[in-house]
Formats: sequence, C-alpha cells, structure tokens
Amino acid sequence: MSIHTVKRNSILADLGLLYAAAIWGATFFIVKSTLDDIDPVVLVGYRFLIAGLGLLVYVWLSGRRLIADLKQAIVLGVLLWILYIPQTMGLQYTTASNSGFITGLFVAFVPVFLLTIFRRRPTVPELIASLLSLVGLWVLTGGLVDINIGDMLTVITAMAYALHLLYADKYMKGGIDPFVSACQQFIIVGVLSLLTGLLFDLPFGIASHRTMSMVIFLAVFPTLSAFVIQMVAQKIAKPLRVSLIFALEPVFAAMFAWTLGGEIFVLRRAIGGLLIFAALVVSGMRPPGVARAGKSRSNQDRRS
Repeated sequence: MSIHTVKRNSILADLGLLYAAAIWGATFFIVKSTLDDIDPVVLVGYRFLIAGLGLLVYVWLSGRRLIADLKQAIVLGVLLWILYIPQTMGLQYTTASNSGFITGLFVAFVPVFLLTIFRRRPTVPELIASLLSLVGLWVLTGGLVDINIGDMLTVITAMAYALHLLYADKYMKGGIDPFVSACQQFIIVGVLSLLTGLLFDLPFGIASHRTMSMVIFLAVFPTLSAFVIQMVAQKIAKPLRVSLIFALEPVFAAMFAWTLGGEIFVLRRAIGGLLIFAALVVSGMRPPGVARAGKSRSNQDRRS
C-alpha cells in the first residue's frame, strides 16, 4: 500500500471518528428530552434493534456470515449494553452536559484496564490524564455534595466505554468484519434491553409521534452510522488516536445541551468539563522518549 493511500485512509478514519464524536455529543439532550415519553431501557432496546435489523439487510445482501466471530461480538455487545443502559437511565436524573462530560471519563479507566487486563503499563501522559479527569469530575459535580444517582450511573458508562474501545481495537485489528460485528452488537443490545423490559414489566409504549421520530433518528444516525464508522476506523487508527478524537464528544454534548437543549450554562461545570477535556488531550500524547525512539527507528530505516 502506497504512502499516499495510507495517509488518505488515515484522514478518512479521523473524519469518520470526528463525525461519530459529534453525533454522539448531539444525542445527550435529544435522549433526555424523550425520556418523559418512553422508558430508558425500552428506548435503548428499540434504538439498537432497529439499527441491527437495518444493518442485517446489508449483511445478508453482501453475502457475509452473520454468525462469524460471534464470541467477540458477544463481548462487545454486552459491554455496549452496559454502556448505554446506565447512561440512558442516568439522564433521568442528571443534565445532558454532565452526562456527556462524565462519559468522557473513560480515559481515567483506560490505563487501569490496560494494566490489569491487557498487561500494558500505562504511560506518564495516561497517568496524568487520569488524575486530571478525576479532578475535573470533582469540580463538575461539586464533590460529594452535589453528586446524584444519575452522575454515579454515568460513571459505569465511562468504565464500559473504555473497555469497549480497547476490546474493539483488539478485535478489529485482529481482522474481524466491522459490519458483521456492528450488526451482531446492535442485535445483542436490542434483545438484552427488551428482555430486561419484559423481566421488570417496563412499559413498552411510545407516548408521542415526536418521540417515535427521535427513536428512529437515534437508530439511524448515532447508532447505525456512527458505530459502523467507529468499527471500520478502528481497523486503521491507533487506540490513543481514537481516544483523542472521542475526547470531543463531551465538548459537543455541552455545546448542544447549552444551545439547542436550552440548559443553563454553569461556569463550575464548564471548568470541570474543560479539565476532563484537557485530560483526554493529554492521554493522546506520547512520552518524549517514545517520540525520540520512533524518530531514531525511522532514520535507521531510511539509512538502510
């Protein structure tokens, strides 16, 4: 593959991930605005099942095997379910901007999971990012005084987010089909959510046509299009690069919540969010020694 092709693919991956971060950021205030008319668990079920059935048509017409790499899909699907259920339920109690910023705390858990699960020692920037993000969370929520159940539920989302990103990176670079994997994950999340609704006797109704249109929007754009793009891009982009671009998600969430969502701008929350964003930026930096080593290897390659 030529250098020109590699650069083009890298740019396209970055643009795709930027789109995903923006559209996910836009969904926080949209989801919050629909929760008066639909149960949060049922919303997740409808959203992902519609996306999964839509993608299933493409997978079937393209001749792909839906049961391929099912073990990996189950891992990713369960993590995705754990990500979305607490986040959607948490939006009943916290603001869309808070939810977006706390979701961005996934960067605090990345070095922990890298060390304990993937057996890779975190770098100095990753450790600094973890500390910054925790300070940002404290400022954002007002410490233990202002923190609510919605904020605590969203922390679970951040943990699942980190695990999903790391496992998706591992599996996508291992060669599994991103379209099949995304389809499998959507169906798993949809089925698990609706089964949970049945188990706890949750209401399955949708109270308005507007909410129905919002469910379809959530299924098509932030679910179907954005997650497929993420899966494809993670075959190319490095995980730290993905994390850095996804750092923009909480920023987009706050921007949309404070503008289109009509939430009141709170300076303390903005400062906390900026600290979390700074942590996400720091997490994408390489230690100086790594950069120098990379340049040395590059120079040696050119000389050889």
